[in-house]
Parts: sequence; C-alpha cells; structure tokens
Amino acid sequence: MKAVLIWPSLPLFLLFILPRLHALQLCTNSMAPVALNTPLPFCGYTGSSCCNATEDRELRRQFEALNVSDTACAGAMRSITCAICDPYSAELFDTGARLGTIPILCNSTVSATSSLARVSNQSFCKQVWDSCNNVTIQNSPFAGLRLPVSSARLNDIWHSEADFCETFGGPSSDDTLCFDGNSASFSRSTASPNPKGLCFERIGNGSYLNMVAHPDGSNRVFVSNQAGKIWLATVPEHGSGGTLEIDESDPFLDLTDVVHLDAQFGLMGLAFHPNFTTNGRFFVSYNCDKLQSTSCSGRCSCNSDVGCDPSSLGSDNGAQPCQYQAVVAEYTANSSSAAPSIATSANPQEVRRIFTMGLPFTNHHGGQILFGPADGYLYFMMGDGGNKGDPFNFAQNKKALLGKIMRLDINSIQSKCESQINDLGLWGNYSIPDDNPYTVDHGLEAEIWAFGLRNPWRCSFDLERPSYFFCADVGQVFFSIDYLVFNRFCNFVPFDLASFDPFLAFGNTEVYEEVDLITKGGNYGWHVYEGPNLYIPPLSPRVNMSLSCINRIFPIMGYTHSDINSTMGSASITGGYVYRSMIDPCLYGRYLYADLYGRDIWAGAEIPENSGNYTSTLIPFSCAKNSPIPCDAVAGSPLPNLGYVYSFGEDNRKDVFLLSSSGVYRIISPSHCNYSCPLENTTGTGSSAPGQSSSARRTDGLLGRVVMLLFLLLWWMF
Repeated sequence: MKAVLIWPSLPLFLLFILPRLHALQLCTNSMAPVALNTPLPFCGYTGSSCCNATEDRELRRQFEALNVSDTACAGAMRSITCAICDPYSAELFDTGARLGTIPILCNSTVSATSSLARVSNQSFCKQVWDSCNNVTIQNSPFAGLRLPVSSARLNDIWHSEADFCETFGGPSSDDTLCFDGNSASFSRSTASPNPKGLCFERIGNGSYLNMVAHPDGSNRVFVSNQAGKIWLATVPEHGSGGTLEIDESDPFLDLTDVVHLDAQFGLMGLAFHPNFTTNGRFFVSYNCDKLQSTSCSGRCSCNSDVGCDPSSLGSDNGAQPCQYQAVVAEYTANSSSAAPSIATSANPQEVRRIFTMGLPFTNHHGGQILFGPADGYLYFMMGDGGNKGDPFNFAQNKKALLGKIMRLDINSIQSKCESQINDLGLWGNYSIPDDNPYTVDHGLEAEIWAFGLRNPWRCSFDLERPSYFFCADVGQVFFSIDYLVFNRFCNFVPFDLASFDPFLAFGNTEVYEEVDLITKGGNYGWHVYEGPNLYIPPLSPRVNMSLSCINRIFPIMGYTHSDINSTMGSASITGGYVYRSMIDPCLYGRYLYADLYGRDIWAGAEIPENSGNYTSTLIPFSCAKNSPIPCDAVAGSPLPNLGYVYSFGEDNRKDVFLLSSSGVYRIISPSHCNYSCPLENTTGTGSSAPGQSSSARRTDGLLGRVVMLLFLLLWWMF
C-alpha cells in the first residue's frame, strides 16, 4: 500500500539558503557549553564556556596549588589548567588513554604532511617545555602519566622537547584540533571540491518512509511504509541496470492491524538491534488509537506532573486528548536456525512494549528511532505534541517528554507489568542509561537526552564521527521576530497578544527550518526560539520571556521560507545524512537535506573540519538518462519530479537514497548527469547502465498534485 503524505508542518512560503551559523561545541561531560553572562574572572572565557563561576573558582584554587614561581611557566600552566573550560574541550582532552588531565598541545614538530602543520599557532608545546622543563611544579597535572607523583620537574622524566612533545603534542584523535595556549586551534584543511550537482537514478516506484541497512553488512535493506508494512529488499549493484528487488505481496512484517494511519500517524520509525544477526531483536515506532486497540493504553503526556490538565485541551480534528498514542514495540525475526540474519519474515506478536504515551494533539510527534553507533542505546525522537506554537510549552518543560529526544536502555530490562512500570515512573519496558543528562541537570526527566525541539523530522549519526548527531527540526507557520529585537530584554514584560500585531510592529518575518547538532542535555530553544529568531506563541494568552534561563544551542544550517519558487513555495525540512560514499567524492563529508516539496536540496560542508561551523548551499540535481526506471519531469523545468521527499536512507555501502512519493532514488556518479568532479574515477561503473524499466509509473499527475495541495491547505486552515 502506498503511504499517505507525512506532513510535519504546513508553511506555504518559499526557500532560500543561509550562510554559516554557530559551531558545534562540546564539553568533556558530553554536554554543550553554558552561556556566560559575564567573563570568568580567573580563566577569562567569554560568550560560552564549559565552566561556570563556581568551577572557575575551583580552577583558580588548583592553579594556586601548583605553586609555580616562574612567571613564564605560571602563564603556561594557567592556560593548561583553564583549557578544560574551552568550548571544544571534549575533543581537546580526548586522546584515548590520555583523557582528562592535559589537553592536546599544538606542536610545531608534527610532520609537514599533517593537517596540524597548517594551524596558525603551532608552538605551544615547545613554549611549555621551554618555560617549565626545569621549574618546580607541585601537584603537577602531568603527574600520573609518565611523571611520577613525587617528581616536581618535567625534565626529571622527559629529557628533551622532542620527547615531551611526542607525549603531549600533536593532533587530536582525528588529526584536526589542538590547544594553542589560548583556545582550540583547528587545522586549516580544505574541503573536497564543491559538488556541481547531485545525480540520481530511480531504482524503485514504491513510497517508503524508512530505509534501514540490514545489520549483516549485505546489500539488503529494510524499508517500511507509513501504513504499517515492512519489507526486506535487495539493492542493485551500481552499473547493473537493476532495480530494487522487493516483493510487496510478501512483507517481512505486517502491522497494519495495529497501526493507526492518518496524515501524521502511522509506522514512523524502524531500528534493528546492533546484535540483530545473533539475537534477532528489532524495534518499531508507530501510532495507535486507544478506541480501536486495548493495548493502546499509555499514560497521557498531558498530566499533572507536567502541569497540564487533559480536560483543558479540547478535541483536535475530532479526536479526544491522548486518544492517539506513540508506541515503541520490540519484535523478533523468525528463523529455524541460529542465524536471524537469514530470516525473511518476523513474528507478528510483539515481544514487549518498550514505550507507550498518549499524545495531546494530532500532529508533531516525530517518531523516528535510532541506535547510537557508539553507545548502543535507543534514541527516540518526539515532537512537541502539536497545535500552533506549542501552547503548553511542552518542549521547554523538563518534566514533559514532548519536544524531546529520549535515550533509552533496551538491553538492561526485564518485562514489567503496568503497575510496576507506573511505580517506577516509566512509560514502558526500558532502563535509564547511567550517563543521561539528568545526572547533571537534575530538573530533567531521566529519559531526556535533548530538548527544545518542535518536530524532529529525520535524524542521523555520521558514520565516521558518531558524536555528530544531526536532526532536522521543522519550523512553525506563524510569525517570529528577530532575536536581536529582544536581546536586551531578558525579563520581557507580559502583554496581551490579542492587542499585539506583529506584522505592524516588526514586519511579516519568515519562518525557519533548521538542522541541529544534538548534544547531551542540549536545549534547542523551541518555543522561545525558532531557529535563530525569538518566537511569539500565537495561542498563549500572555508571554513571559526570560532569555537568561535559556542556554539555547543555535542551528548549524537551515533555510527560511523565502522567494525561490514562486509557484510551489516550500513546505518543511527533511533531514538526511553525511555523505560517506566515494561514488561521488565531491559530496564526501557533506550533510544532505531537502525540502518536502522535492524542489530544493542542500549540501552542508564543515570548514574547518571538526569545528561544527557549517556552510550550506543549494545544490542542483538531475536524473541520469540511463536510470533503470526513467524519472518523470517537472513541467516547464529541467528538474526531475521527485514528488514529496519523505525521508533519506543509507545502506551498508554508504550510498545515500532519497525516499519520496514517486519512488526510491540513489545518488550515483556525477558524470552520469554531466556534472564534473575532478576526484571521480570515471573508469569505473559508478552508476546504473541502461536496463529494463519497470512498467509501473508514477500515477499522481497534475490533477493529483492539485488535489493534494487543496487537501493540505484545508488541513492547515482547520
């Protein structure tokens, strides 16, 4: 069955690209730095830092305990002591066995071929050695590494600058970062050549919402539609001319009997346990209707614990509050052998219910699930629960699970009955990871990993850098005002919105679609901010902004609804992946994302590498003339008709796919669309050769598009 339209948001404006925004910054506790109202008195950091005033005083005490008499050495040791406050300290101190005491010191003796040979200030390691090697240092931070605790001078154990800097100087784990005595210093590495365009081939006609690589490492993938069916499919080799091998009459698992299907309801997420090949465990995120299913009986997300009364919500599109529920359930693969990887079907009986929660309204509930590649925990993306502007402020409420990314341990669990779950304050059969941010921010519910999100729509981890966790977050359709207007008003005076005309006061500003880098305990601002802008919720009778208590992490990329396509406009963001395939080497390392309407795709490049500073550009795209299934064309445009871009996918070969209402598209070698990339190996196949086209063609023509747009407009208005 073809999936109906997913509609995370319904803005009817247009697009344009934005310049680089704020950088990714991470502390040694894996949390984002805090915003500083005043500079740290001792360490001197301003803006943002991994230390607060209390920690700054403790660092002063630690420095004074060193009892360094030499002025030059004291200056160097003060810098090293304060390096833990650097906004990039997680990377500065992450060197495997040398974690936690000494940052990576910029070293002029690194190889000329190293990326660090290009940093502007390379000699801090030499400076430390020259000024401190023969100076007595009590309680030395170098103690316990190679320096005995009883020793007080560096040259008691290191006999030369080269020996010392071999130990403490050089690159970080990915050869891009070091400490220059003042702050993190990045290599001035250059990105790969800019891509001239994306080349697609159409390998399938089916409309799917999820694509997950088979954990066995093969060329098989699991795909699912919104209605509730999951299939096992085989991806064709590049250059074979083949199409996606899938038998839609024989699903791997059919959950259509339990899944509630509507515009923003259905089977929303699919994740396979990292050890699926041996344990057969996999997980499905879907929505159910408690009026239709006795197992659809979770607690309401609007409850007294979060300061919400369900009776105050009213009905939404004919549904009562928490009639529809968000579910994560565990299933297992069928197999007569000890190798679940060969299973071609799954047991339709769920193994256990991981999570069930009632939803206050009928939109904005995300639903994607992912396993963290580094920690093995299950991440569950949840929207703000719906209605315009998050009127109950669920996203900022640290006790509510709406507008959050949750992180759950599904390994250390025992199946519990409903009363046991309620007694533990949980929402299902899971445990809480010991390092979730509630251990640092005690106001947070234990499940929460990050908060302040409106409707995260497609998140992904970078395969090569698992700490890079990207989420696209859908913007609101109303109005927002430039945050500069209110920057000086940290305690904004409440006023009556009924008498406030934002369009007269500030002009008809545009709304924003954003890409965020998710960090532990990060607050992404909604509904106080939308992207980089302050936001006025339209349904709140009074507004009381206190910006001083919002340690907001700004987006790294995004776009506003601006005049790019005057006919179609823009819809909402669909997040993608960091491209790690070498099929198109000019795309390598760039993050791809798109607008739902399928007319605009962006590629974001991080420069310098590992800084979190991104520049995104609108990138042209075409369909290969030898595509196994010919692409439909947009009338009056050279663009292929992708339809609505629901999602992206990635397989075990790191190829990236676009999942849309018109089919499955794979990125192939740019030369097949006459795009040039100087790094491309044009002697290989790299793309599909001419092959047999499927007789199934896209049936939603102009009339279907008009009907769909009218439906969306009516849905938005009412």
